[in-house]
Parts: sequence; C-alpha cells; structure tokens
Amino acid sequence: MDLIALLESKPLYYKEFDPKRIVEAYQILEPHIKHPRRVQLIGTNAKGSTGRAIAHLASKSGLSVGHYTSPHILDFKERFWINGEFATTNELESAHQKLYSILGKEISLSLSYFEYLTLLAFVLFENCDLQVVEAGLGGEYDATSVAKYNLTVVTPIGVDHSDFLGNTIEEIATTKLKAIAPKALLAKQEYEEVYTVAQRVAKEKGSRLYFYTDSDRKQSIVATIAKSKGWANYLVENITTALRALDILEIAYNIYDLNSLQLFGRFYPFAQNIWIDVGHNTLAAKAIVQALPRRVVLIFNILSDKDAKEVLKILKPKIESVLLIDIETQRSSDMQEIKEILEDLAIAYREFDNHLDPKKEYLVFGSFYTVEAFLRSQGVESIESK
Repeated sequence: MDLIALLESKPLYYKEFDPKRIVEAYQILEPHIKHPRRVQLIGTNAKGSTGRAIAHLASKSGLSVGHYTSPHILDFKERFWINGEFATTNELESAHQKLYSILGKEISLSLSYFEYLTLLAFVLFENCDLQVVEAGLGGEYDATSVAKYNLTVVTPIGVDHSDFLGNTIEEIATTKLKAIAPKALLAKQEYEEVYTVAQRVAKEKGSRLYFYTDSDRKQSIVATIAKSKGWANYLVENITTALRALDILEIAYNIYDLNSLQLFGRFYPFAQNIWIDVGHNTLAAKAIVQALPRRVVLIFNILSDKDAKEVLKILKPKIESVLLIDIETQRSSDMQEIKEILEDLAIAYREFDNHLDPKKEYLVFGSFYTVEAFLRSQGVESIESK
C-alpha cells in the first residue's frame, strides 16, 4: 500500500484516543532507526514559527535539519521540512515503505493520521543532525512524545482543546509540561500559573528549566530584522525564544540568516493590503490585535471547538467588518451561530464572494482551514518552503 492510499484510509480526527497505540508502535520502530539530537516544541501557540526559526538557523549553520510541523495548509508535504525544502513525494514514499515494512499492515492501519505521520517523520529525518518536532494538541500523551528529546521548548500555553487537555490553565499546563525533556526552555507566558506548574513539574522530573528573558541583547537585532520584514511583535518573541534554544543546544548560528527566514501564514503579507494568519484561539487573537496597525476587514471562519465569541470580541477593536468564508472540514462551526455572535457584538458582516477592494486592508484569520480556503479562492495551490 502506498502512502497516499494509507493516509486516505485514515480520518484526520478521532473521537476516541488510545495513548498506548503509538507507544507500542514506536517500541517496534525504535531499534530500526537512528536517533539524532531532537528538540520538541509543546504549547498552545507559536510552535510553528519558533520551530521553523530553530530549524532554519541550524540548517544555515551547516547542520542537516528536519522540521516536523502540523497541520498543513494546502498539502500534507508541508509538514516535512528538510534544509529549507518540503520533502518530495519520492522521499516520503521511500520513508513510508521502510516504516510500513517495520510496523506491518495491521499496526500501520491502526495508527491515526497524525500518529503515522509522526513516525514517518522520525524515519524521514533519521539521517539529519537535528530533528525539530512540533507536538500536536497535547504534551504528555502526544504522539510526538514517544521519542526522547535533548530539549523541550515550551511556547505560550493558553486555554485550548479543553475537552482533551483540561478545563483550567493549571490542568492544561500540567498535561503539556509532563512531556518535558531533561532540559526545557520556557518561552514568555501570559499566565503566571504556567510558571508555577513548570517549576513543579521540572522538580518532579529532575529537569533543568531555562527561561525566556526580554533583556536578551539579541532581541534588538531580531526586532530590527522583523521591522524590515514586516513581522509582528509576537514573532520577535518567538524568534528570540528560538535563539535561546539554539544557545542551550550549543549550536552556533548567524543571527542575520533570519533575513532569509519565511514564516508563511504567521501575520504574513500575502499582498500589499492582505495579511494571512493561521491563528485560531484567544491567545492568537490578542497577538493579532497588537500586530495590526489599523482596522481591517476580517475574512473569517473558525472551528467548532474554539471560542468564536471571545475571539471576535478580542478582535473587534481592529475590525471594520467581517467576510464569512466557507471552510471544508467536519469540525467547521455552524455559520448561523457565527452570524448570531457577530450580530450580538454589533459587527457588520456578509458572506465572502471573492471580491476584494484594493482600497481596503484585509486580515484572513481563524484557522488553518480559513487560510486554505482563502488561498484556494485566489488560485494558490502550493506554498514555497524556505
């Protein structure tokens, strides 16, 4: 069975979760692959951009680096980045054939979409010098957590996926932080409770905890580069965290290689008057409000498990009006419910009809699916990797 056929047999989301499934599969795989240095990113927001900055700078320094991220926007190959390029179909198929032969048909078919792709990444990247691995929605029981890591980078943790992770910030932080490696770097956090939980979990696990600091002398250089590239302030914090991670790993880098770093979908200037951002929760909405220089027309949709009302309430000061765009996923919100929320918040709206006024500025925001739907409406079928 080829990779595409196998993936098409798997649903993207499962209602029931069995943490033992991936553990047993990895125990079979582990003796058959190489294990280079690995960095895991856990958290609610900023995993993608922080991880890509780590991978980009390490690769530019001369190391061979693989970066595994999720979800994708247009093509699942976006999840597999090797030295500045997305993995090719042939590379993925070759890794799949090795993985499938080791696990066998029964286990391969039993794994979820994300679980199988996670193990595929470990096979695909086994000859790299460094693997940068982004956790999915969890931590302790995330599929990526079956492997051993040299460093865990804990990006900002917020309230999200509460049906899986817990109902309070303490519960969510505990679930995520229980995955930390012997060394863990804590990025700047919005909730003080995260620091308390991190210190407790680190003590229990015997892990050494490092902290992000605003006084990092390199941050001013990052800020200058960010201004020239039009990056939002939150990306300055993410990239400064990435530099700290590289320092902890004792990986040399040239900070000015950030000039060639592309962060597609992260407050990305798709056109002169259009920003696209794959943010999808309240933390992301707060960051976007700070990033936007003025009011915009919001092209919006959001998944049903997100707090649409709170997200729109946060964004309201920077919203001129809303264009509602359809997205294709079983997790999409009920459009009528979003309309009722907009009416309750007194925000003008209409349905997106692909007409964009060159005199207005737009933000596409709400989920990876929202960005995907917009890009496809503009005829974009692939994303360049860097």
